[in-house]
Amino acid sequence: MNYEISRGTLAIVPNEGDSSIVYEDETNYIISERPFKIMEDSCKYFGSTYEGRKNGARDILGAEYKVPIVVEDENNLIVFPTTSPLADDCVWISLKRVKKIERVEYDNTKVIFDNNREIIVNCSYRTMENQLSRASRLDLILRNHKNS
Repeated sequence: MNYEISRGTLAIVPNEGDSSIVYEDETNYIISERPFKIMEDSCKYFGSTYEGRKNGARDILGAEYKVPIVVEDENNLIVFPTTSPLADDCVWISLKRVKKIERVEYDNTKVIFDNNREIIVNCSYRTMENQLSRASRLDLILRNHKNS
């Protein structure tokens, strides 16, 4: 099954082997691809490449690593990684679906989505705050570009 990120996507989480669990509004899917491959395929589906999207975000933000990705332009569908995008434990989270984050013991963070679904990711609270901030900044800059 091919999967393209959409407005219904909450998060893409690595699973056993070369598969992912995709969290959507009311359900989960197991996709036989790694999260990074889903990202690449989704960017292509919407008419660009992952590298092009990454480079554009880098230029806009002046950031070098763990940049958020605009998967689809029209709706500013932005997802951000919890760690290096190529790392085996990288989770991709949809910016506009995040309601809040909460600190969990050790280096984990609970992500609560706008529909009250929750996941716990292996990422420190501070890192998650930074990633949310970076993705929000990208969203704001792009919206300002569209309105000017």
